[in-house]
Amino acid sequence: MSSLNDPHQKPHLGTLYTVSAPSGAGKTSLVSALIESTPSVAVSVSHTTRRMRPSEVDGVNYHFVSQEGFMSMLNDNAFLEHANVYGNFYGTSKDALNETLASGQDVILEIDWQGAQQVRRLLPDTIAIFILPPSRETLRARLTDRGQDDSSVIDARMEAARKEISHYVESDFLVINDVFDTALNELKAIIDSQRLTLNQQQVRYQALLTSLLS
Repeated sequence: MSSLNDPHQKPHLGTLYTVSAPSGAGKTSLVSALIESTPSVAVSVSHTTRRMRPSEVDGVNYHFVSQEGFMSMLNDNAFLEHANVYGNFYGTSKDALNETLASGQDVILEIDWQGAQQVRRLLPDTIAIFILPPSRETLRARLTDRGQDDSSVIDARMEAARKEISHYVESDFLVINDVFDTALNELKAIIDSQRLTLNQQQVRYQALLTSLLS
């Protein structure tokens, strides 16, 4: 680590977070609310070959690309992590992620446990958060209330959720999404706690610390 008086000390960098959860746990709603209510936090916009839905905006929800374009980026080693999900490819751009972190913004990757493992192997300082529902009954009710899937699909999602939930032990923080506002406040507390670490504060307040020690 550079000393406080080192003129070549690195600028403040944002923190990278992975947020994982089984389908129906409320991850996307919580992260959206976190972004809206917390300054200097951004969600990483992934590239995908999935077809764009009517409510989605290219460059906001995802960067929608052709399979050929995705494979070209993959061959150029442009992705921090990537995955094939039900025949559609998803990937996190290294350049876009590094640019956002270098600006001082914290970045959240909404990602499954396998992607979180990939990211942690490459970037060990990543903070991993796992979101869980308060019960299996609540999870099933949330999946049912969406009105998007029949009972057989929901059964499959519940079985997949059980397997996904078993990986909560690989995370740094665990948030139970029972009462939405409580879970949101816990997410905010995680962000705040990381911003107050010695390493972060030492860089952020370099000038102040130098003056106090002079």
